[in-house]
Amino acid sequence: MNAIVRKGLLATAAGAGSILIGRALIRRARRLDPRGGVALVTGGSRGFGLTIARELASRGARLAICARDVDELERARQDLAGRGAEVLAVPCDLTEPDQIRRLVGEVRAHYGHIDILVNNAGIIQVRPFETTTTEDFDRAMKTHFWAPLHAILEVLPEMRSRKSGRIVNIASVGGAVSAPHLVPYGSSKFALRGLSEGLRAELLKDGIHVTTVLPGLMRTGSPRNAEFKGQHRAEYAIFSISDSIPGLSISAEAAARSVVNALEHGDPEVIITLPAKLAVLFHGPFPGLTADLMGLLNRLLPGPGGIGTRSALGKDSTSRLSPSWLTTLNEAAARRNNEVAPGEA
Repeated sequence: MNAIVRKGLLATAAGAGSILIGRALIRRARRLDPRGGVALVTGGSRGFGLTIARELASRGARLAICARDVDELERARQDLAGRGAEVLAVPCDLTEPDQIRRLVGEVRAHYGHIDILVNNAGIIQVRPFETTTTEDFDRAMKTHFWAPLHAILEVLPEMRSRKSGRIVNIASVGGAVSAPHLVPYGSSKFALRGLSEGLRAELLKDGIHVTTVLPGLMRTGSPRNAEFKGQHRAEYAIFSISDSIPGLSISAEAAARSVVNALEHGDPEVIITLPAKLAVLFHGPFPGLTADLMGLLNRLLPGPGGIGTRSALGKDSTSRLSPSWLTTLNEAAARRNNEVAPGEA
């Protein structure tokens, strides 16, 4: 190896090392300890939201959670309280701006302020495009874009006045790489990612750090309560099995730790699961090829048929393949994360 090449490699290594050291120092400087802080987690009654709430509670945060289902919300409150958390549970339909305003008001009245907002509430709609309606897009946008925006607008004034705050938006790898049979979901998550990235740039001057989260498949138990159209049993089997495979999916607990770590350090973005990271990395330089590969994948997925434009929940779409030994991990996660109501199989 000649001297010029050796010097070039050493300079490159030194530069990379300086970047890593600089990044570590910046992350340490902007670290926010959640202990004693107030965290509002939307959709915190089950699945990933409940898991994030548990992780925040384990780090000493005081919690507020919301959801539409009162009974489900109370079970989540009892779960968190049983773990020693201080928790306020507020019923709320996040598609109604007035209810978001009331929610934030109740949390502020109870705790005095809000330090952390985690926009997690979501709906999963799995269906071929032929069975998709404009109402599907409307519901997805109301839940994944407008609800986070209205929640952010409600907490911003006090965060700005304190020059401190954390906002975490749970988007999806589907907000970076749009997948077939998830078009309303992906479209709304793309919108949330754009909002989240733009707001980070706007709010850093106010001491507010916005983190965008792009999870891949996670074992949260959520397929049971996802919505399916067309050949709903086949769609549910594919989705629930994929969500259960180690390596392709990640445990909800590990994903929640990644989210809260990113929140603490004010990171701009976190991508969860190796397959999600690879998908985003490949899509960057090859968006057209990625879309064509997704087109090939679409040929392998179930066609419209079945129940057509009617919608069925995952728990009403069972078959010999799901639940089965193939979905064991996700079924266990569903029971652990309040996705299964008392009395349900």
